[in-house]
Amino acid sequence: MRKIAAWSVHIFTASGLLAGFMGLLAVTEGGYRLAMFWVLVALVIDGIDGTFARLAKVEEVLPRVSGKTIDYVIDFFTYAILPAYFFYAAADLQYPYRLAGAFAMLLSAALYYGKEGMVSADGKHFVGFPALWNMVVYLLIFVIPGWPEWVQVTLVFTFAIMHFLPILFAYPSRGGRWWPLTLAATCAFIGSAVMNVWYYPESSPFWRIVCLVTIVYYAILAGVDTFAGGGAREQR
Repeated sequence: MRKIAAWSVHIFTASGLLAGFMGLLAVTEGGYRLAMFWVLVALVIDGIDGTFARLAKVEEVLPRVSGKTIDYVIDFFTYAILPAYFFYAAADLQYPYRLAGAFAMLLSAALYYGKEGMVSADGKHFVGFPALWNMVVYLLIFVIPGWPEWVQVTLVFTFAIMHFLPILFAYPSRGGRWWPLTLAATCAFIGSAVMNVWYYPESSPFWRIVCLVTIVYYAILAGVDTFAGGGAREQR
C-alpha cells in the first residue's frame, strides 16, 4: 500500500505535464482563456504535490525514483516553455518584441534552473525571482493588457535579470515571515486569477485590484526578507 501511495503521488505530480500540454493545445487554437485555466491547474498541482510527497514519504518508499527530477522536467515546461509560447502567441506586441520576450523567458529560466542555491538555507525562500513566467504572462495578458510595448518588454527583461539577484522571495508552502498573511495573499491571488480569466476578455476592475494588491504584498515581503538577512543558499 505504501508503494501504491508513493506511485500515486508521482503520477499526480506528472499530471501537471498533462495540464500543461492541454494549455499548449489551447494556445495553438487561440483559446487563451482556456489555456490560462490549464496553466492554473498545473500551478495548483505543483503547489500541493510536495505536501502529498512528504505525507507518503516517497523518498523513503521509492528511493530509486526521483520526484525532484520529475518536478524539474514538468516545471521547466509549465513555468518556462508554455508561458514563453503563450506570450509569443497572445501578447499584443509587434513580432520582434514578442520574440525577444519569449527568448528572454527561455534563456533566463534555463540558466536559473542550472545554478546552485535556488532555495535559501532555511528552505523558506527562493533566491532570485523564481521562474514564474506563467504568472508574468497572466499579468501581462489578463490583468494589465494594453500597456505600452516598451513597458511590457521592460517588465519581462526586469524579471529575467531578477532571476540572478540575491533577492529572497517567499516559498508560500514552507512557512516564513507573516506566513498566515502570505497564505491568505496566495489564496487571494489564485482566486483573483480564476476570476480575471473567467471575465476575460471583459474587464473586472475589482479582481484586477485584488491581483495587484497581492503582488505589491509579495514585493514588500521580498524586500523585508532580503534586507533582514538570512540569505544563505543551498541547492534545491
